[in-house]
Amino acid sequence: MEKFFSLPLEKQHTIIDAALTCFGTTGYKKTSINDIAAEAGISKAMVFHYFGTKKALYLYLINYCSDLVMNEIEAKYDHTVTDFFERIKQATNIKVAMVDKHPALLSFLTSVYFETHEEVRPEIKALFAKGEEVRNRMALTGVDESKFKEGIDLELLMNMLTWMAEGFTNQMSRENKFDIKEITRGFLLCLDMLRSQFYRPEYL
Repeated sequence: MEKFFSLPLEKQHTIIDAALTCFGTTGYKKTSINDIAAEAGISKAMVFHYFGTKKALYLYLINYCSDLVMNEIEAKYDHTVTDFFERIKQATNIKVAMVDKHPALLSFLTSVYFETHEEVRPEIKALFAKGEEVRNRMALTGVDESKFKEGIDLELLMNMLTWMAEGFTNQMSRENKFDIKEITRGFLLCLDMLRSQFYRPEYL
C-alpha cells in the first residue's frame, strides 16, 4: 500500500473511484482486476503492484468508505441533540450529502452489504459489527428517553431501523435503481410514523 499512497491524491482517487464503480456494479466475485484497470485507465499489473490482490483492494475500499462515512458524521453530527428521531434524521441527511459528493459510494456499500462470497464475508461481518456498535453508541448515548412511551426497547428500535433501511436498499437493488432521494424520503416518512407511535402524546 505504500506505493499506492505515494501516488498523487488525484491519481489515488481515480483508482479508488474506478474500483468502487466496478465492485458496486458487479460484486466481488464477478469483478476482475482487468475491469478495474480499464476503468481507471491503468494497467492490470499496476493494480497488483499497488494492492497485491483483489481481496486486499476490496477490503481496503470497505475500510476506506467506512472511515469516510464515520469521519463525516463525527465532523457534522450535533451531539447536543437529545431527541432520538432527530438524531437519526441528522445522521441520515449527512450520509445522503456524502452520496451526492461521492456517487459511487452508495452502489459499492450496497453491494458490500449483500455480498456473500466466502473469501470476504468474514471481514465484512466483523466490520459491520463494529459499525453497529459505533452507530448505537452515537444514537443512544445521552438520548432523552423520557419522550418514549413506557416499555419501548431502544436497542430493538435501532434494529428495526436497520431492517427498514435494508429493505429499502434491497428493493432498489432488485429494481436496479439507486435513487437515494427516494430511499431517504420513504425512510424519513417511516421515522415520523414510528415517532407518532412510540412517543408520549405531549412530545408529538
